[in-house]
Amino acid sequence: MTRILLYLGTNLAVIVVIGILFGLLGIGTGVAPGGGLVYSELLLMAAIIGFSGSLISLFLSKWMAKRSMGVQLIDNPTTATERWLVDVVQRQAQQAGIGMPELGIFDHPAPNAFATGWNRNAALVAVSTGLLQHMTAEEVEAVLGHEVSHVANGDMVTLALIQGVVNTFVVFLARIIGHTVDRVIFKNEDGPGIGYFVVSIIAEICLSILASTIVMAFSRYREYRADAGGATLAGRQQMIAALRALQRVHEPDSLPAGELAAFGISGKLKDGVLALFSSHPPLEQRIAALEAAR
Repeated sequence: MTRILLYLGTNLAVIVVIGILFGLLGIGTGVAPGGGLVYSELLLMAAIIGFSGSLISLFLSKWMAKRSMGVQLIDNPTTATERWLVDVVQRQAQQAGIGMPELGIFDHPAPNAFATGWNRNAALVAVSTGLLQHMTAEEVEAVLGHEVSHVANGDMVTLALIQGVVNTFVVFLARIIGHTVDRVIFKNEDGPGIGYFVVSIIAEICLSILASTIVMAFSRYREYRADAGGATLAGRQQMIAALRALQRVHEPDSLPAGELAAFGISGKLKDGVLALFSSHPPLEQRIAALEAAR
């Protein structure tokens, strides 16, 4: 969950900054000299900003994850646990047909793990100290298989492409809203005024939050695929056991939702509108999917 929120936050920051920079330079407003919109120009500008945001976030994802989570890379294993982790990930990476990811540990009391990176042959897989403390070796192996499967499936690249398309429509619609408010409310008929730029930025932020439900829907879908991949790499029963271990740790729900992250996973999906913003399905549904796939 932390990794996804970090990616989305970076993406939003980038498209807002690029939008402001373009506005200051008078580039690609999509507004003709007479005050009307040139939709083809506006859509092209929206695509440039939108995909710039998603791709920059993708390329920064590994670096930002290391910095924000305090990941200590295992370059030269010095303990039996570190050597075992390297052996497991190396074997799973070979099975999945990807290059050996960078492997690291970060200090966090809750069971947690994540994978990120722009290239399936240059990714990062990291596990928390809490994961190693709370789970058996077989369960940790399943978690690692889940993360390696994310890398093998190219989930971060696919996420970036989906985010780029979403960003394009967010920027496009935000500029239309800004133009409409500028002309109708501020009565500006001579071209884009301050109302256009301010309202466009506010609309971008609001629309980005709403549009994130599309990205979250894909994120929930890919968790099922990664579970299936983890079952292939480490064994179905081990994958189920790992998910059940998360339930033992996180239930009853006594921790804030932000803390219930394992494989970046929320322990339980809240009902109603909040469910649309969840990046991971409920654990019980994931277990049921694995059991049904026998």
